[in-house]
Amino acid sequence: MMNKFWYLTRYGLKKKFKSKSFIISNIIIALVLLVIFNIDSIISFFGGDFENDTKIYVIDNTNESFDTLKTSFESMKISINESSADNNKIYKSEKNIDDLKKDIEDTTDIIVEINADKDNYMSANIITENYIDTLTYQTLIQAINTTKYQQALLNSNIDANELAKISNPVNVERIILDETKNTEEENMNAIMGVVFPSIILPFFMLIVLLVQMIGGEINEEKTTRSMEVIISNVSAKVHFFSKLLANNLFVIIQTLLLFVYGLIGFFSRNLFNSGMSSDLTNSISDAIDSLSKTGLFDKLYYVIPLTLILLVLSFIAYSLIAGILASMTTNPEDFQHIQTPIMLICFASYYLAAMASMFNGSLFIKVLSYIPLISFLLSPSLLVIGQIGIIDVGISIVLLLVFNYVFAKYGLKIYKVGILNYSTDKMWKRIFKAAKM
Repeated sequence: MMNKFWYLTRYGLKKKFKSKSFIISNIIIALVLLVIFNIDSIISFFGGDFENDTKIYVIDNTNESFDTLKTSFESMKISINESSADNNKIYKSEKNIDDLKKDIEDTTDIIVEINADKDNYMSANIITENYIDTLTYQTLIQAINTTKYQQALLNSNIDANELAKISNPVNVERIILDETKNTEEENMNAIMGVVFPSIILPFFMLIVLLVQMIGGEINEEKTTRSMEVIISNVSAKVHFFSKLLANNLFVIIQTLLLFVYGLIGFFSRNLFNSGMSSDLTNSISDAIDSLSKTGLFDKLYYVIPLTLILLVLSFIAYSLIAGILASMTTNPEDFQHIQTPIMLICFASYYLAAMASMFNGSLFIKVLSYIPLISFLLSPSLLVIGQIGIIDVGISIVLLLVFNYVFAKYGLKIYKVGILNYSTDKMWKRIFKAAKM
């Protein structure tokens, strides 16, 4: 029996890896990632320009605003993104507006004309040949408003010391009365609310892929009547578990391939364009530094193993449900019906995990983290932000083990009956009838 089990597993994997769809899709994915990582180099090759700085020419008709504007603009650029602080150069121009308009034709350069305004201290015109990127435009607007504010104070005959006090930023100290809380966890909640949905998205997509693959294959074997030939040679148990193992291994291998494609894309950027790659490297380094300040990396030694255990057990759980329910289908429409509730549960798990930081202290969200099929994304997110502990995750793992055991034991009964059941009764009626046998 074991020989047949491993034969079916190997056959299932070979069939997937040798299929044209797998080969073509992986070639496309690898090329797309390569293009994404090197999109600026590709655009530059076909005429785009990422290397030349955008020049900002300032016509200061007030004769007193340029220095303040330049200082404000450059400080804002540095605070937003230190690696791109030198991308936009700002200059004071003595040319008239018409000559400058001719100079910026067919360029990305910008003209800022500052005028005195009796009613509002200052007004400004921003002139370009084409559109300005949103970040640069908003930075310019903020710098102009800051310049107006500072010039208004200077012209109000305020004492220099008082003016310095007004201009200095407010010193803010964060104090939390609860001694069990700290600012690092607070910062982590804010960061994880943005970062974590992106981190867990691939695992959510893997579950969706796994459910569709297992359910689709079983449904196809039933609708083409090839299932009868297979079951005449191997037992339903061997067929079922070999299919689960083959599909889970395929999903894991596909994930590793995607990771490899990403690394190739990243290193190709460093290889072909070291100048542009430094910005990406700096951005990644900044993101890692921000995460390290939250204390996240101090928890990884136990978060990663627990998360992997939950993922593996959840893969098995979703595989069992998809395979068991798909065995009772007789056409693609039935399969779509049974797939919908599984997808809704998976969606619920993803969105609850993405919004985990909003449920601070909620008993409801803690209870949900124990529930199989939901816990694989929710429990790790709650563990990272400190809303549950290792013991809670342990409970989630135990409940998943029990869930898998029950479904493997009793679900196999439904599978044995379902794979050769072509009844026209309603699908859920067939499932309940098979479960009673």
